[in-house]
Amino acid sequence: MAVNLHIPAESDIHPVAGVELGVAEAGIRKANRRDLTVMRLAAGSAVAGVFTRNRFCAAPVQVCQAHLAAGPDIGALVINTGIANAGTGQAGVHAARRTCEEAARLLGLRPEQVLPFSTGVILEPLPVDRIAAALPRAVADLSPANWMAAAHAIMTTDTLPKLHSRRVQLGDATVAVTGISKGAGMIRPNMATMLSFLATDAGIAPALLARMAREIADMSFNRITVDGDTSTNDSFVLVATGAAGVSVQSESDPHYGALRAALAEAAKDLAQKIVRDAEGATKFITVRVEEAGSTEEALKVAYAVAHSPLVKTAFYASDPNLGRILAAVGYAGIDDLDVSRVRLWLDDVLVASEGGRHPGYREEDGQRVMKQPEITVRIALARGQAADTVYTCDFSHDYVSINADYRS
Repeated sequence: MAVNLHIPAESDIHPVAGVELGVAEAGIRKANRRDLTVMRLAAGSAVAGVFTRNRFCAAPVQVCQAHLAAGPDIGALVINTGIANAGTGQAGVHAARRTCEEAARLLGLRPEQVLPFSTGVILEPLPVDRIAAALPRAVADLSPANWMAAAHAIMTTDTLPKLHSRRVQLGDATVAVTGISKGAGMIRPNMATMLSFLATDAGIAPALLARMAREIADMSFNRITVDGDTSTNDSFVLVATGAAGVSVQSESDPHYGALRAALAEAAKDLAQKIVRDAEGATKFITVRVEEAGSTEEALKVAYAVAHSPLVKTAFYASDPNLGRILAAVGYAGIDDLDVSRVRLWLDDVLVASEGGRHPGYREEDGQRVMKQPEITVRIALARGQAADTVYTCDFSHDYVSINADYRS
């Protein structure tokens, strides 16, 4: 059950000028479900991507990276769910390339202008003939208003579609920022088993867009974790069509700050929705580390806590067994950490200080917080001024069941 996940009404989803989406049922792994999405982009759109750092990266990731490196004129994205086309060797690369060829033929593009994306089961061949047969139906379905349908079509074990949409005023122009994401398990930074596609009809210089994509990914999709596993297929794609008539060419542009903030807010929301809909999740947990000597230190501690199965199962049980958090802080990898100066809060409840249980801490206060659907763990290291935040969830029986039955 998703934790406080807001789905915007279709009337609140703003089309992005220069972006059309179409979906179809290809029967890639299961019959009678929408599992193929085409996104057509207006000529002149700028596209940037951030991809998994898993060395066993999937064939579509390899092809995407090659196509983005070949030139800036990307005209379409093709996304399938059901089969990840990962661990498929050279045959998988050929399948991803054929997907691009078939889409290009239908859309009047060159194959290298198409970016392919896949998500689903690893180590199984992609049924590219089924994709080729369904692509004409997805192209026929192209519409600026199909964001909700596309959000559904990219889901795997997600229980709800994940969308973000808003309008931003840049001088006299109003621009749209709309995006979708998917992911529920195998979620860990750099990045996760996630796909996200975020678009604006503002124009952004290609080099600037690429830098923004990396920075925004680090603020959002690289700050979430569900289970500590890094996927083979992670992709975050940022699109700027320029169709709204306003363009940002450099960081000194007066509209840069507002546009970057809107895109970062959208990515953070889409990333958090992945955690809120994580497999079996019943709690949404924010881990905030303060007074660290560096950002690296803060993230070491935050991820040690967020990845700990003992911490996560305690949250699921609403059991204030909070010594597990201190243990995770202790093994995070800061060799000269002075534990006598570390403080730990659960929301507003000071749990630990001076190397042990805070004298004013009461078990019933910890229990009260642990029963909430949203919890903030705050840790102060007393080593400096750096701080960072990671978002995670609890581990439930359902997480085990979902992943045990994943291929059923």
